[in-house]
Amino acid sequence: MEKNMFGFSLTERTIEIRPPMTTSFNDVSMVHGREAVKEELLNRLLNESSQEPAISIVSIVGMGGIGKTTLARLVFNIDKVKTHFDNKIWVCVSEPFDEIRISKAILESLGDDASKLAGLETILQHISQYLDRKKFFLVLDDVWTEDSKNWEQIKDCLKCGSQGSRNLVTTRKENASKTIGATSMIMLGTLSKNESWSLFRQIAFSGDADEKLEDIGRKIVAKCKGLPLSIKTLGSLLRFKTNSGEWQSVLHSEMWEIEEVERRIFPPLLVSYYDLPSTLKKCFSYCAIFPKNHEIEKDELIKLWMAQSYLKDERNKDMELIGEEYFENLAMRSFFQDFKKNKYDGSIESCKMHDMVHDFAQFLTKKECFIVEVDNYNESQLKSSLKNAQQSMIIVRAERDSFPTCICNENKLRSLLVKSQDPRSQLTQAKLFDNSSLRALQFISLRNIQEIPREIKKMIHLRYLDLSYNENLKELPKELCDLYNLQTLNIADCYKLTKLPQEMGKLINLRHLIINPFIIEYMPKGNEELTCLRTLENFVLSSSSHGGKACSIGSLKNLTNLRCLGFSGLGNVGDVDEVKRANLRNKTNLLSLILDFGNGSSERDEIIVEALEPPPNLVKLCLENYGGKTIWPNWIVSLTQLKELRLFRCYNCEYLSPLGKLSSLESLFIGMVYSVKKVEKEFLGIESDATARSSIVFPKLKNLEFNYMYEWKEWDDITLKGDELVTTIMPSLHYLNISYAPYLKKLPNYILQSPKLKQLEIEHCPILRPRYEKGIGEDWHKISHIPDVTFFS
Repeated sequence: MEKNMFGFSLTERTIEIRPPMTTSFNDVSMVHGREAVKEELLNRLLNESSQEPAISIVSIVGMGGIGKTTLARLVFNIDKVKTHFDNKIWVCVSEPFDEIRISKAILESLGDDASKLAGLETILQHISQYLDRKKFFLVLDDVWTEDSKNWEQIKDCLKCGSQGSRNLVTTRKENASKTIGATSMIMLGTLSKNESWSLFRQIAFSGDADEKLEDIGRKIVAKCKGLPLSIKTLGSLLRFKTNSGEWQSVLHSEMWEIEEVERRIFPPLLVSYYDLPSTLKKCFSYCAIFPKNHEIEKDELIKLWMAQSYLKDERNKDMELIGEEYFENLAMRSFFQDFKKNKYDGSIESCKMHDMVHDFAQFLTKKECFIVEVDNYNESQLKSSLKNAQQSMIIVRAERDSFPTCICNENKLRSLLVKSQDPRSQLTQAKLFDNSSLRALQFISLRNIQEIPREIKKMIHLRYLDLSYNENLKELPKELCDLYNLQTLNIADCYKLTKLPQEMGKLINLRHLIINPFIIEYMPKGNEELTCLRTLENFVLSSSSHGGKACSIGSLKNLTNLRCLGFSGLGNVGDVDEVKRANLRNKTNLLSLILDFGNGSSERDEIIVEALEPPPNLVKLCLENYGGKTIWPNWIVSLTQLKELRLFRCYNCEYLSPLGKLSSLESLFIGMVYSVKKVEKEFLGIESDATARSSIVFPKLKNLEFNYMYEWKEWDDITLKGDELVTTIMPSLHYLNISYAPYLKKLPNYILQSPKLKQLEIEHCPILRPRYEKGIGEDWHKISHIPDVTFFS
C-alpha cells in the first residue's frame, strides 16, 4: 500500500557482461611494484648463516588486501626456491586457530594421509619422521592468533629439520608475528601511484587505454590508496564498461564516504557489488555461509543457489547453465580466486574467497549467515546469534554427542550445512527434521546416522539434500519420496546403503541423483517418471529381477534432459533391443557418458556398446571393465565434439584402436589394458607414412596418460624424411604420463619432439628411467628440452 501511495515501481536492472578478451580464469597473479621486496624476501629465505637459530621464521606483515599472500605465492613457486629446499609446504592458518587441522594440513602437504590419525601427538610424530634432517620451506598463511601457547608444540616438532629450513608467516597483526617468534619481519606497504596505475591498466583495459577513460581511471585509482585488492576489484568491474558516464558513476559513488566499515577496502567492493543485478547480489552474499579459506566446490555452490530459488530456468537454458554464467561473472569481477581446475578439460572445479571479500559478504548479510563450531559453543550465546540467521554452516571439529537444540528450533533457517572434520563425531539430529522451512540440508561424515527419520516428509520445501560420506547410513525412508520439490539428492560414499526407496518415481522435480557404482543393488521402477533428471551418475543394471522391483535400461527412453549419465553393470544386460530402446542417440543434451560393464569378461560387451550409440555432441566418454577385444564401435567416428576419452580395465583388448581419428580429442587416458604388448602406428589412425605427411594426427590432444600397462613392451616410432613429423603428430601435446609400464623400452620420437610438451612424468618404469634420466641416460638429450621432467620410483 505504501509503495502504491508513493508511486514506486519495481524494475529489474540488467547489465550486459562481455567475456574478457583473453582466456577466462587464467588466474595468473598480476604482481606490480613488488620486485624489490621480492628480492629482499628471497635473500632472507635462501641465504644461510651458521649463527641462525634452529627455526628461522620470516614474517610478512600488512593490512588486509595489501598483497601478502600474493607475494608469498610468488616466492613459493620460484624455481630456485623449489631446488633449494627438500620439501615445500603451504598451510592456510586463518581463524579460528586449530592445532590439529594445521598439523594435518602440514602432513598432507608432505604426501601422507592424515584423515585416519587422531590426536595431536600422533600427527606431530608423523611430521617429525617426514622432516627429519631435511631442509624444508613452510608457509603459514593468514595467521591471527596472538597466544604463544598455540604454537609451542608445532614449533618444537619442526626443530627436527636441518639447518637452513625456513618458515614464512603472513599476518595482518604485528603482535602475531612476534608471538610466533619471527626472526625477521617485512612490513608490506601500499603500491606507489605509478604501480597502482600499472596494475589497474592491465586489468581494466584489454588494449590501448582510451584517453577520456584513462583520466577518470587515474582518479579512481587514487581513491584506492595503493591497495592491490581494491585496484583489482575495480579494474575487474570497469573492464566491462565502455562509456565515460559509467566510469564517472564509479568515481563519484557515495560508497567512498562509508565509515562504518573498513574504509580502505569495502568501498571499492561496494561499488562493484552494487553494479551487479539483484540475482547476482543474492548469489554472492550467499557465499558468506562458508568459513574463511573454505574451498568452495563450484557445482555444489550452483546447486545451493538453485535450492534458494536464485536461479530460474529460461527458454533453452537450464538453471545449471545460468549458474555457470553467474559463477563466471562473479569470478571475472575478482570476488573469487585460487581456482582449482580439472586436469583434463581445464574447467573450474573449486575456488576460494579472499578473507576481505569474505568479511564483506558477512557485512552484507548482517549476520543472516552464521557459522558455528559445534565443539566449542555456548547454547545461550548461540541462540542469540541465530536469532536472525537464515543460512548456517556447522563445523564439527571434535567428538560431540548432541546437536545444538536451538538450531533445531530455528524456523527461519533456509540452509543448514553440517560437516564433520572428525571421524568420531556422534551428532544426533532427530528434532531437526521438524523444520519445514529448510531449502538446503547437508549432513556429511556423521558416524551415527544409520537411517533418516520418517519426519523428513515435513520438509516440503527441501530442494537440496546431501547425505554423502555417512558410512553407517543403511536406509532411506519411503517418506523421503514425498519431497516433490527435491532437486538434488547426493548419497555418494554411503557404502552400507544398498537400496533406494521403491517410490523414487514420485520425485518428479529431481535433477541430480548422485550415487556410487556397484553399491545400490538395482534402480527401482518408476525411474521413467524422473524426466527432470540432468545427472544420473550410476544407473545400476542388476543381474537379477529383484522380484520385478527393478527398472530396465529402456526406462531411460523419456529422460531427454540428461547431461551426465553413467551405467554400472552393463554386462548384466540380457536384451540388446532393450538397450536400443534407451534411445541415447536422441538425448541431444547428453555431454558425459560412463559405460561400466562390471565383470569385463564377455565379448558380448561389443554388441552392447554398439547398441548404445550416444549423440554426436558427446564431450566425455569413459569405458570401464570392458570385455570386448576391440574398442571401436561404428558410432565413435561420429563424435565430432569428443574432448575426453578414458579407457580403463579393458582386459581383453590386444590392440589400440585408431584413436588419432578423433580430431577433437584433448585428453586421453588408457589404464589397465593389460593385453596390449605393442602400440603400433595404427593407434594414430594413419595407414602409411604418406598419409602422415598430409594430415594432422591428434591435432588438439593436450594430455596423454598410460597407466598400469604391465605387458606393454614397444611403442612404434614413425620415420619420415624431413621435419614434417614434428608439426603433424600431437602438435598440442602438453602433458605425458607413463606409469607402471615395467617392460616398455623407449618412447617414440614423435612424442618427445612434440613442440608444446611441457611436462613429462615417468613412474615405476624400470627400463625407461635409466634410459632418460638426467645427465646419465643414453637418451637424456632427447627430453632435455622439456621444462618439467619427473621420475617416480
